[in-house]
Amino acid sequence: MGSMESHDQRLLTVRMLPYYMGGFLGPFGTMVVLSIYPELRRDFDVGTGAVNWSFSGYLLPMAALMLVSGTIGERFGRRRVLRLTFIAYAVASLLAAVAPNLELFVTARALQGVSNAFITPLLLAALVEVVPAAQSGGAVGIYASFQAAGSASAPLVGGLAAAVDWRLAFIGVAAVAGVLATQSIVDEPRPGLAAPPIKPLLTRRMVSLWVASFAGAAGPLGAAVLVGLYLRDELGTTAAAAGAVLALGGACTAVVSPSWGRLLDRWGARRSALVALIAASALVAPLGMLDSVANVVVAFVAVSLAIGFTLVILLQLTALAVPENRSGGVSSSLSFRFAGHAIGPLFLIPLFDRRPEAAFLVAAALGVVMLAAVLVAISGPMRSAESAPAQVADPAG
Repeated sequence: MGSMESHDQRLLTVRMLPYYMGGFLGPFGTMVVLSIYPELRRDFDVGTGAVNWSFSGYLLPMAALMLVSGTIGERFGRRRVLRLTFIAYAVASLLAAVAPNLELFVTARALQGVSNAFITPLLLAALVEVVPAAQSGGAVGIYASFQAAGSASAPLVGGLAAAVDWRLAFIGVAAVAGVLATQSIVDEPRPGLAAPPIKPLLTRRMVSLWVASFAGAAGPLGAAVLVGLYLRDELGTTAAAAGAVLALGGACTAVVSPSWGRLLDRWGARRSALVALIAASALVAPLGMLDSVANVVVAFVAVSLAIGFTLVILLQLTALAVPENRSGGVSSSLSFRFAGHAIGPLFLIPLFDRRPEAAFLVAAALGVVMLAAVLVAISGPMRSAESAPAQVADPAG
């Protein structure tokens, strides 16, 4: 026990906090609108379909730009690009806070998404270089817990702000982004001929991780969408109750992710992947057959724990897969993941409307595809993990 506490104390320091808070900011900014749709409909005098663009309009440009954002950040320097994008995120958040109509609000949300396309991959790539290689799983686990906390807390904070004025939520986001813009992270500028190449991304390992990220996000990693619908439409819960269940799952992920990171360091990628990905698929499959809210709550907590372990594994694998262009590897993989989150509901929700249990079974089957792709990615020697530099740099400057 003492060893675990010492491990976390080394990874949870004031100097490391900008990395983790940056990880919190992206998911928080993404999800904060989900609980304020009624207020947005009222203030902008539009329908739900139009308001939904405040969510999709953030996610789609972020996913598209993530294909290249990491490589751009490596080329021009992580520190410089992150500072500019945190400033851009703050400005976009203020623009959202003062937007007089939906068109300007959605534009501001799109600018937030474009900025976050750089923030998440560059921070994660830098994070694995400021800790010893043997502790990278623990660091990624803590990072993932902050991401989960951002996702879980955003709807609650948005709802609390809406009790006064929903615009306050975006002012708060702008303030956090502004503070993070003043922080420094480890940097490796690569001017001229030293610019990171695209070609190292086009390997069997990276393509397999892209497939895993897309299939997982479209399937079991995106199960919360189906669970929310199942609670509302099949079990008749209120919106508040369904939201509380989803928040509970996110909170469990946030709490346990650091422990998953330590377990990943001990077990290694192969054993961890077999346990986590099989569990995620197996636990999602029967969700559409449960007949009580209590059973769904218990099952969804278990699913969330397995998803949390899976996300830590995917984050570490992509952060270590391409040392020559680490940020490019992370950003491209995240691009496929967010594309999966966007595309999965397009075919799962129509299936859910006809046969809810079939939608969960298809989501679980996509988890099997994810497992197969991860096993292909980690087959052979994990050169990138073993050769990753164990730098212990000062992220504050």
